[in-house]
Amino acid sequence: MTEPPLGLLAELTHRCPLHCPYCANPLDLVRRENELDTPTWRHILDQARDLGVLQVHLSGGEPLARPDLPEILGHAHHLGCYTNLVTSGLGLTPHRLADLIDRGLDHVQLSIQDADPATATRIAGTKAVEHKRRAADLITTAGLPLTINVVLHRANLDHLPAIIDLAEQLGADRLELANTQYYGWALRNRAALLPTPAQLAAAAPVVAAAQARSRMDIVYVLADYHQATPKPCMHGWAARQLTVTPNGDVLPCPAATALTDLPVENATHTPLAQIWYQSRSFTAYRGTDWMRDPCRSCPRNTIDHGGCRCQAFQLTGDATNTDPVCTLSPHHHLIQTILTEEITPQRPEFVMRQVTT
Repeated sequence: MTEPPLGLLAELTHRCPLHCPYCANPLDLVRRENELDTPTWRHILDQARDLGVLQVHLSGGEPLARPDLPEILGHAHHLGCYTNLVTSGLGLTPHRLADLIDRGLDHVQLSIQDADPATATRIAGTKAVEHKRRAADLITTAGLPLTINVVLHRANLDHLPAIIDLAEQLGADRLELANTQYYGWALRNRAALLPTPAQLAAAAPVVAAAQARSRMDIVYVLADYHQATPKPCMHGWAARQLTVTPNGDVLPCPAATALTDLPVENATHTPLAQIWYQSRSFTAYRGTDWMRDPCRSCPRNTIDHGGCRCQAFQLTGDATNTDPVCTLSPHHHLIQTILTEEITPQRPEFVMRQVTT
């Protein structure tokens, strides 16, 4: 029996003041004129709550680029949903934060690129460090829970101790240290972002020591290209969360546009409940019936769910294949080739995320 979703990732816009090369947004970004309007987002939130959604994560791009963010957030709160703002912090002012809190904001997730200002500026493509410090101060002063999110890669992994210290200084309650996942712009920049084995070996004890001593809840997402088994896919394909993109496309995971052979439903044409329970895109890889060996007979198939369907498709052209990260995959040699050929002494320059207006 298919359970209702717990969370909705509402990607309100792809517009963003940052140009991060690890961004998982697709290369073909939704332009402003194609974004859903306020009444449509309210209607989608109504359907999501009726479907069972309890958490609404307001993201982008940069959700603060939407003037109607307070109204959208307030509607989610009115429906009884827990609201989380996923933001770069740029554009967050005392007035805007106070308005969002009045409308029912429960939590903020703030991105940090690095503890070193020069490296942070190079990664973000703009000077944003002081904006982020001010945003963190506003959030903690207001008494809101704060999660700091840091995407880890070759350019910042060596600064991990300072990154952890910075998150503590900023008053974070939770720190997410997430090694890059290669979709969208991150896939385009994979050769520049892939960490070395030595970097990852050095990072592991740093994280373990911080987890043992810090008051923060520290989550460390491993670099799965370097692991023997793949990362679990969102607790399973279309199991707990759905994503609505700026133009209303509904995805079983944020990276599902990578599966170019899978039809995508749109919330402006099809009810969310029908998409969740009946659409091909959501039912294609739900559960285990779609699996073939080695996944079908593997005791881990309900733990890692065969790995990432998007990654399997990107690397092999067939989403029913075992994620090549797995050492049991007949395509595991593809990962070994990537690690051998793309981790070179001369790291390529970043191709910065292009910003839509």
